[in-house]
Amino acid sequence: MRVAVTGATGRTGGEVLEEAVARGYEVVFATARNPPASPAHGVDVDASEDFEALVDEHEPNVVVDFTGPDSCVAYAEACADAGVAFVTGTTGLGDDQQAALEAASDHIPVLQAANFARGVQALLALVGDAVAALPGYDVELVEAHHNGKRDAPSGTAEAMLDAVDDARERHDVDAGDAAGERVHGREGESLREPGEVGVHSLRAGDVPGEHELVVAGNHEELRLQHRATDRGVFAAGALDAADWLSGRDPGFYAFEDVVAAGSADMVGTDDGQVPGDAGGEQ
Repeated sequence: MRVAVTGATGRTGGEVLEEAVARGYEVVFATARNPPASPAHGVDVDASEDFEALVDEHEPNVVVDFTGPDSCVAYAEACADAGVAFVTGTTGLGDDQQAALEAASDHIPVLQAANFARGVQALLALVGDAVAALPGYDVELVEAHHNGKRDAPSGTAEAMLDAVDDARERHDVDAGDAAGERVHGREGESLREPGEVGVHSLRAGDVPGEHELVVAGNHEELRLQHRATDRGVFAAGALDAADWLSGRDPGFYAFEDVVAAGSADMVGTDDGQVPGDAGGEQ
């Protein structure tokens, strides 16, 4: 597979580049806003402003993007013009930016995910089940990331909050007058209203990502937590997504599609192991 990597000197983009090289993919180019003078993981890194010309020149099968909202949209549009598949883990997009990203999927396959950890996909399913099974219980969410993360709450936290709202609506859960209201932190006199969801974002050190949903009531509490201990899990998932997306029809895809396809592949296996795609996880 011919892959290109944006944000190649960033926290996660660098992990993607390293993992792509380790898997033996042909990294046809990599970009960064401030490219280093020497190669990164054996790959020359070009200036991000040259992205459009690089796509036309090197014709990758897929671009993997972990950058910022503005650049993400610009890269997606350039890929749409060039007919190149696009995978992005960039979060914090505004409504107009999200619409532009989805518009690109009219011409190419686009896969967007707030989190490329397979465990998070399992967590999202559990969130809906827990909220539906425990009507009237209080719901609070705490997430933690490194001190350089731009958006808060995280994209994964937003997905979990959406799962709470969807479960309440789907199962007709009467959560109270404040159902769906998100309260970000608390200060001073701040009495909790029935149905609201408290959201607390921590930014410290080099935390790759932690998310915990607390569902409490009736003298008990349930905690659903996911912790990423290394950014390599996001890089591996993004490249699994790139493998899966390359060559597909235009459309807007999600990482859950990749995970579901992998689960289907397990049917009929004898050893209980997840069969790897071309260059799959170890």
